[in-house]
Amino acid sequence: MLSIRLQRIGRKNEVAFRVVLTDSKNAAKSGKFKEVLGFYTLKEDKIEFKKERISHWLSVGAQPSDTVYNMLVSAGIIEGKKRNVLSKKLPTVKRKEIKKK
Repeated sequence: MLSIRLQRIGRKNEVAFRVVLTDSKNAAKSGKFKEVLGFYTLKEDKIEFKKERISHWLSVGAQPSDTVYNMLVSAGIIEGKKRNVLSKKLPTVKRKEIKKK
């Protein structure tokens, strides 16, 4: 399955990301991707997308990662609600609270 996700590039403390189309089985750091679809520079807070290519690959069946999906919704390329990308871990429960139950 094809996926659209971020690939980290740039130096230490100068974080930048590429938005790439890759096979979902490839590791993010492997460097194997089919096409570069945009970039995101964290330091300058600059985002650029190739809208035509992204819409083409989405129509073919590529699935964006949750973070990329939220970025595409913000840019107006996709319509819909943003997805929750925060950790789904349960909050820690203190031992005293467990004994009271």
